[in-house]
Amino acid sequence: MCGIFFAISCNGYATPNPGTRQFLNKRGPDRAQEHQVIVQKSPSSPKIYLSFFSTVLSLRGVDVVAQPLVHDKSQSVLCWNGEAWKIGSEHVQGNDSQKVLELLVEVSSGETSERSASGDRNILAAISSISGPFALVFYDAPRGRVYYGRDCLGRRSLLKRTNTEEGLTLSSICSTDIADHWTEVEADGIYAVDILNTEDADSAILNEAGARPLHINHFPLLQKDATRDIANGLILPFPALNKTIPTNASTLCLESPSVERLHSFLSQSVDLRVRNICQACDVRQNSDADAKVAILFSGGLDCTVLARLAHDSLPMSESVDLLNVAFQNPRIHRTQESGAWESSPYELCPDRITGRRSLAELQRVCPGRYWRFVEINVPYTETTAHREAVIELMHPHNTEMDLSISYALYFASRGAGALRGSDDSEMIEYTTPAHVVLSGLGADELFAGYQRHATAFSRHGFPGLVDELELDINRLGKRNLGRDDRVISNWGREARFPYLDETLLAWALACPLWEKCGFGQHASEQSSNPVSGIEPGKKVLRVLAWKLGMKEVAVEKKRAIQFGARTAKMETGKSKGTHLLS
Repeated sequence: MCGIFFAISCNGYATPNPGTRQFLNKRGPDRAQEHQVIVQKSPSSPKIYLSFFSTVLSLRGVDVVAQPLVHDKSQSVLCWNGEAWKIGSEHVQGNDSQKVLELLVEVSSGETSERSASGDRNILAAISSISGPFALVFYDAPRGRVYYGRDCLGRRSLLKRTNTEEGLTLSSICSTDIADHWTEVEADGIYAVDILNTEDADSAILNEAGARPLHINHFPLLQKDATRDIANGLILPFPALNKTIPTNASTLCLESPSVERLHSFLSQSVDLRVRNICQACDVRQNSDADAKVAILFSGGLDCTVLARLAHDSLPMSESVDLLNVAFQNPRIHRTQESGAWESSPYELCPDRITGRRSLAELQRVCPGRYWRFVEINVPYTETTAHREAVIELMHPHNTEMDLSISYALYFASRGAGALRGSDDSEMIEYTTPAHVVLSGLGADELFAGYQRHATAFSRHGFPGLVDELELDINRLGKRNLGRDDRVISNWGREARFPYLDETLLAWALACPLWEKCGFGQHASEQSSNPVSGIEPGKKVLRVLAWKLGMKEVAVEKKRAIQFGARTAKMETGKSKGTHLLS
């Protein structure tokens, strides 16, 4: 994981302001480096200054690889914040940023800007071949073009600022201590800035008065079977949603092929994301720590299945930290003492209750694994003390719901809490050393787990359910993953989302409705199928949990993070989640 800063200016090199630099350093505590380039089309042309700054959290390979990466021969530059799990069908071993740079330099045609179309197609095809989350800035030096963008699901943050003085600035995160307007780069394709050519562009950014404008071309996301020229866009790694309406669907059971396929695809996804972490972590104080993986753990279905599958991939010598966060909410707990451990407001939080219950089930089905249940208790006074920091991290998101969700992610990913001693009364302070945090996000969108899915089916049947699922799939890239990345990465931890693996996504979207969820499947009281009565939302995942021995987890109800941890509506009043923060 890395922090990226890049700027194009006609007024000299731009650098991050102190607040932004501090945020970038917290994202990448292992290494920081700058690189600067002057581009000039001819001796009489104005100079264009390119500024690159990157910080690195090293999680792959045996050495810490500093960024920005500069190719010796071409002088092309890459700032890469992501994980390339695969390029094409080949798994990427070792440091992925070097492999991505080699790929992009190899496919770049090196042609002049007058013949740039083929070079664009090659770059787009190369980026389309990368499986995994990313935000990138690539300067193709021979052709004078800068490419930037995020993966199609928006799993990594990248912000944009434009003004007449500095042209274009990109950053993984920004400090709001200056009055600049930042927006998120849309996860809708790849953007290219043609520094040396000002013709045939979709949009322009004016720099200083009288200077030639910089131009940005947008190459959109396209389905493989789109009728448009797929050479002029970024190819989506998954198909459109299967909209087939069932007529006489069979009921999901333990032997259903879709349950086995989900088990296989999800196991592979988890395995990719938990193996070979921190091979270069000798640069850190906690290099000998035995927990390299933590899980954002509410005790719900999605995260507990991830924990169970991580158990299958990790050596038994490694513990797994389960980060369970609970808040004192004065609107609910007006008379509780914030420091009390027994009968405290934290023990009454829904996620603490389900967390303990799911922990017991994990301990039963995974004997020999040390699960650290990290109790992260957040007094109201501490929540308010960090309010401005959280608002700054989630910027440009700015609603009450953004804040309540970000609070939960911020304190959970900080990983500072306590462990219960052997007699269950002693509390031992503990902070997770893990730099990888697994999240269960994505399961609800793929397998119809939200209440609105059940509502759509009850009102409009399968056509209504299909329409609601298609809305969710189409806006996956517009979800709040950029916000979540900024909040979680502030602690030098990288969020990974096994349910959003491209191979798993491709299968889940092609899979017909009746093989993913149980809507319209009526359970018979005399049925010999033990899972026939499980609720329909995310039924394929619930059946998998049952098959893995976790029957209580299989029937756990869906609950949003802000309600489970009790960060929603901490103050009395009529504010709604959609209200903007004052």
